[in-house]
Amino acid sequence: MKSFNIKLRIASFSLLLLILTPSCKKYLLYESQSTISQNVAFTSTSYTNTAVVGVYNILNGDNGLTKEATIWSLTTDEFKTSGSFGDDRRGVSMYGATKDNSEIYSAFINLYVGIERANICIRGVKNSPLYTNGPTGSPEMGRYLGESLGLRALYYFVLVRNWGSVVAQWVPSSDEPAIDVPVTSGTDILDHLLDDLKQAEDLVPWRSDAGYPDTRLTKGAIKGLRARIALFRGGYMMDKATHTMLRSNNYLDYYKIAYQECADLMARRDQHDLNPVYENIFKTLHSSTRLDPTNELMFEIGAYGGSGSTDDKLGYYNGLRINASSAYGQGGGGILAIPTYFYEFDPIADCRRDVTINCFQIDANGMKIMNTLTNMTDGKFRKSWTTVTGTNQYLGVHWPVIRFADVLLMFAEADNEINQAPSAAAQSALMEVRKRAYVGYTSAIPAIPGDYANFFQAIVKERLLEFGGEAMRKYDLMRWNIMGSKFDETRTKLRALMNGQAPYANVPLYVYNKAAVYNVTNSQQEVSTVDNYGGAPSASLFQPGLGTSSAPTGYTAYKWRIDLSEAAITGTSTGFATFFVSNKSEVLPFSSTLLNQNTQTVQNFGY
Repeated sequence: MKSFNIKLRIASFSLLLLILTPSCKKYLLYESQSTISQNVAFTSTSYTNTAVVGVYNILNGDNGLTKEATIWSLTTDEFKTSGSFGDDRRGVSMYGATKDNSEIYSAFINLYVGIERANICIRGVKNSPLYTNGPTGSPEMGRYLGESLGLRALYYFVLVRNWGSVVAQWVPSSDEPAIDVPVTSGTDILDHLLDDLKQAEDLVPWRSDAGYPDTRLTKGAIKGLRARIALFRGGYMMDKATHTMLRSNNYLDYYKIAYQECADLMARRDQHDLNPVYENIFKTLHSSTRLDPTNELMFEIGAYGGSGSTDDKLGYYNGLRINASSAYGQGGGGILAIPTYFYEFDPIADCRRDVTINCFQIDANGMKIMNTLTNMTDGKFRKSWTTVTGTNQYLGVHWPVIRFADVLLMFAEADNEINQAPSAAAQSALMEVRKRAYVGYTSAIPAIPGDYANFFQAIVKERLLEFGGEAMRKYDLMRWNIMGSKFDETRTKLRALMNGQAPYANVPLYVYNKAAVYNVTNSQQEVSTVDNYGGAPSASLFQPGLGTSSAPTGYTAYKWRIDLSEAAITGTSTGFATFFVSNKSEVLPFSSTLLNQNTQTVQNFGY
């Protein structure tokens, strides 16, 4: 699976069918260096497939969608970028990015390269003699059209949720007479995408009929993406004219779209369902061995080849922190858990905590030792789950875009919003997600609320716990328009944790640890065998302990609650979302280079 369509990908580079480079003058104008004319390319299903693979190729690489996953989507009440403030990834994480930030321009442009490639494929298929009678005459060409529409929708969706209103172009640049054009409102773009995806879902097959791995779009993935876009469209979005977060009066119409798409998917459990083992979802992304028998992973971004153009640094840049001198080689540490996030999970019953957050790290001897409180890392991506060792930064780890748990929670949320109270079906969908999380401890599952307000809050909490580190939280908080209030709440919690106030009164100042063997086994078992004085982390991190930096004989003291300071909460160097401003920071600034290329693009407010 990890070598998915490598021959086709290589062919796409050899043919140079869609190798497009941005003009030095206009960021929407691209030049094709094709050795095969587009008219010829779309008279062959084989060449058309190669062209569509070229659209997929934009998903990965250093400027692919993992840029959003590991940089643009931070910070929230789950994770932040490590290090001190600067006009780079740390500036993005602290909501202090400027128009000259180094992490914005290249990946933004790459999304438009993907859109241009998709536009060429959409036009090519529609004009192809093979498609004269539409999908009835050529289901294969129809599939390629559906995939191209889906990929274009994904690229535009990433642009809209990060910048709000952007330039929209629905035809290849060669067919577009005007290049310097104003932005189109994000709401209008999303409406267009919802229509496109409605067409696309009728063109692509279900997974069982596709003959493709999960790195290509099938009907389930298209329907899941349409549901996600519909919920975002039905939520609050940045209005460029008034620079305020607004929600459309007909927002429930979009919730109804999401509800129906999710209901359709829930009726096809033969195609996608919850993986019975939460951890195996993420281990599947690290290996050619599939540990996802129910196909919860509905669409993932493939990574291969060990280069910055086709691979990613998942597990090297982020994830479990591993000492460079260990047998694994260096890994992890670029993303840190917000300390209070660790304490949002049930300390014993919820299996997701020890998959999502690493309270330990790997030392030079390959042994596991404790992190300090403010240096816990995200856990779903780990170099030690791959076969790559040494200094290689590209590990071939896939990125999850859509999985079935999201379908269940989107359904539950939409149902509650439409009916102003959860139906039994919505409560059941939420319970499904919780039962897997609390496997072996189902008696500890919190009660499912029956009223609108409390059920909504349950969804807000459940999505925090279920999708930690998957680049979902920021965009959920945006569409609910609670980023500012949630950040204030998190600062209040952090300060209570720092001061040892309820509900953190029993959190210790220090934790005392001995190095223990790291066996790369089940995450809960790995954490349970961390050798802490006073018991496993599920006990020792929830009781006051000795309260001194002097460790018992044989143990080493690690800072825990005492590691948290006011500078980590409100400081201008390492604080929590320090520079966030409501009705501004929900979107990123346009790059100064971009503004020079398209003079009619107006900078977002406040930048």
